[in-house]
Amino acid sequence: MNFSDRLAEQIRLKNNPTVMGLDPRLEYIPASIKEKHFSGNTDPLKAAADSILEFNKKLIDATYDIIPAVKPQLAYYEMYGPEGLRALYETILYAREKGLLVISDGKRNDIGSTAEAYAAAYLGKTDAGGKPVEAFGADALTVNAYLGIDGIKPFTDLCENNGKGIFVLVKTSNPSSGQLQDLILADGRTIYEAMADLVEQWGSTSMGQCGYSSVGAVVGATYPKQLMELRKRMPNAWILVPGYGAQGGTAADVAKAFDKNGLGAVINASRSLMCAWKLEAWKAAYSHEEFEKAARAEAQRMRDDINKERENI
Repeated sequence: MNFSDRLAEQIRLKNNPTVMGLDPRLEYIPASIKEKHFSGNTDPLKAAADSILEFNKKLIDATYDIIPAVKPQLAYYEMYGPEGLRALYETILYAREKGLLVISDGKRNDIGSTAEAYAAAYLGKTDAGGKPVEAFGADALTVNAYLGIDGIKPFTDLCENNGKGIFVLVKTSNPSSGQLQDLILADGRTIYEAMADLVEQWGSTSMGQCGYSSVGAVVGATYPKQLMELRKRMPNAWILVPGYGAQGGTAADVAKAFDKNGLGAVINASRSLMCAWKLEAWKAAYSHEEFEKAARAEAQRMRDDINKERENI
């Protein structure tokens, strides 16, 4: 099934256009979990990975019935070497077993056989008999398109043939994004506008029945004006919106990413869900040891907050 249609189906089913970022740091994890895995363990990398995996599973167990997707940030797993990659693999597998879509956040890019290897690693490929062969087995991946179509085609091929999706960096949420992305080209477009036009073009061969393609864009909530402009510029592209919550993006900001029917965007929150027990709204109700209960409460509040704005589009 087309990735775009699967995403639309899950958003409609759960009435929730959000994704939970799984960007775990050891300081986010309660002492009881770390003590269990570090006590007597001579391999600190394995202990860290096991702690992260248990943390992730508890977050998934607490939210899988109300959110459509999770987004593990690969760097937080790669830093622990092979053990971290094991935790990533098992996190993805567990999330998919729970019916969640998985968007791996790796911002990968290269050309030729190297790009093909990245695509095979994170999105899977098809063997000679037409059977999908997957390594990490995510449903979608964030990619950097700076190298142009040479670096993107191996990924779009999997969007067309294997039901996978990608989200191309267009206008990122970080403060210095404008150093390059806001530069003006000779034809009057900014670089991010030119990238948006390419995203719309690249997605033309992987359109879903929902009206959106499996080639989406990453546009930060911290730039609401550009978010509104890019929604119009990419009418057929899903927009993955980071920056809600801890980075300062609000429901009113991210509402600009949706179309008139309240579709077309998926909003990410990471720290504000993983560490929801620290938030003013929940710190009196939940302890660090109850982080997953706080995450569920915040996920529901986030859903309702964004849905209220979607209704006003």
